[in-house]
Amino acid sequence: GVKLLLHGLCSNTTVKSLDLKGNNLRTVGAEALGKLLRQNKSIRSLILEWNSLGMWEEGFSFFCQGLGANNFLQRLDLRNNQINHQGAGELATALKQNASLQELDLRWNNIGLLGGRALLNCLHSNKTLKRLELAGNNVPSDILKAVEQAMDHNQDRQTILSETQNRAYILSKEVLSLKDEKAKQFLDLMDTIDKQREEIARSGRMSAARVSQLQEALDEQHSIMNSLKAKLQMTEAALALSEQKVHNLGELLNATKQEQTSMAERHFTELQQQKQESADREGKLLRDLSAASEKNLLLRNQVDELEKKCKVQQDQLFQVKHDLTNTTAELKLRAVQAEERLEMEKKRFKQSLEDVESLRLKEVDHMTQHIEASERSMQDRIQRLEAIRIALEEELSQVKAAALTERGQAEEELIKVRNQARLEEQQRLEHLEEKLRLMTESRDEAQNCCLKQKQMVGEAQAKANQLSLHADGLRRRLEELQQDLNSKEEEKVTEVNKVKVELQEQIGHLQAERTAQDGLREKIAALERQLKALSSNHREALLDKEGEISMLLEKLRMKEADISRMREEEAQRASFLQNAIMAYVQGSPLGTHSSRK
Repeated sequence: GVKLLLHGLCSNTTVKSLDLKGNNLRTVGAEALGKLLRQNKSIRSLILEWNSLGMWEEGFSFFCQGLGANNFLQRLDLRNNQINHQGAGELATALKQNASLQELDLRWNNIGLLGGRALLNCLHSNKTLKRLELAGNNVPSDILKAVEQAMDHNQDRQTILSETQNRAYILSKEVLSLKDEKAKQFLDLMDTIDKQREEIARSGRMSAARVSQLQEALDEQHSIMNSLKAKLQMTEAALALSEQKVHNLGELLNATKQEQTSMAERHFTELQQQKQESADREGKLLRDLSAASEKNLLLRNQVDELEKKCKVQQDQLFQVKHDLTNTTAELKLRAVQAEERLEMEKKRFKQSLEDVESLRLKEVDHMTQHIEASERSMQDRIQRLEAIRIALEEELSQVKAAALTERGQAEEELIKVRNQARLEEQQRLEHLEEKLRLMTESRDEAQNCCLKQKQMVGEAQAKANQLSLHADGLRRRLEELQQDLNSKEEEKVTEVNKVKVELQEQIGHLQAERTAQDGLREKIAALERQLKALSSNHREALLDKEGEISMLLEKLRMKEADISRMREEEAQRASFLQNAIMAYVQGSPLGTHSSRK
């Protein structure tokens, strides 16, 4: 019946506890139990009290093999099963392989001295068993005490492991939170950088548009100058024609004079009439001169009006300059805000590093306290053994001295590791601060270059406006000169020469301004290249920061691994000391005397 029941439970996944107390299980039942322990993965508690399993050696060995292969059972009750020292040896080999059993009850069996030693030896490799009951088995008291000490050691080890797991979990959470915060900070930095790039691109576009407008204005001025040159050529041709007409008139006057001398007598009366006509002509010329003087006054009034307009335009230029100063002040305020953001990010990074240091110091202090507490418990146990066995005082004092020297060495190593970690973190902080300072300097330089570019573009615009105004004045002057050419040909020649000189000077000024604008374009291109280089350097600096953060995390992991390794070494040292003391106690004459009793 037990065989069928256990065969059905092999594939069960819901039963957690199985109680088979007092069922007179034999070889077949023990073998079925071994098969169950090999295949079942859900049973955590198994009670086999009053079944006499120890009487059937083959079945019990098969049961122990199944127990060794099982990694899910936590509690096993084998009270009153007539287990002898051979069965205890089988159980010891199973416990060496098992890594899940926490409670084992072997009370009221026949384990004896040999079985107790076998179980004690298996406890050196088994670190999960917390409770082992051996009452009523004819086991010596010293072995029972050693088993209790091993159980206490396993319990301490389990508590330490649970604490370390909890701490590792907490540290992993904190590291993840730090990673998230740093990723957010990195994203914020990238957003600010993108915004600055967009602003720089906008300013570059505006400057390109303004330069294109200036180029168009210059092209218009060149076309105007070409039209003026064409008009000058036309006026020169008209002057040449007028000179030819004057020459022809002079020839005609000479011919008339000859005719007048020959015909003076005949046309005396006609001469008198001509004199009267000449007098009339002189009156007309005087009238024309008065009209020309009035025109000169009108021209002077127009010049005054033009000067007033120039003053108004100068006032407008002053207002434009005032607007430019306001824009520069706004840019400076934005730069100050960016610097404040950088300082806040510095403070956050420093605070995170200080929090990590404080957590690490707390963990190291807790570990030192735990090590001191374990050392105190070991010293108390050693004092108990000294009270029982006075003959071992000298050797135990030597062991204590060795332990103290090892403890001092361990403390010195811990102090060295702390100092090295602090120095490395301080150096990293200084390096990061230097990089941030260099980044702020580069950003200030880029902002200054942008401001200079804006100022130069404003100056170019002002010059272009002045040139356009000057060109308009020249146009008006040419129109007035063309009107005056019809009335006075002699004044035209002088005025045309003056206009030629002025136009040549203006052409020279325009060419000089064009060369200056070409230089400005080259400077703008160079500044754009510098901005691109600065942006690439900024990206490289951000990548370097990410690499340094990953290095810090790796070093944190290495330190945690070193701390865990030191814990394991301390636990191994304590177990070695305990084993040495137990071996010495068993090999001493007092131990042999107690075993004989």
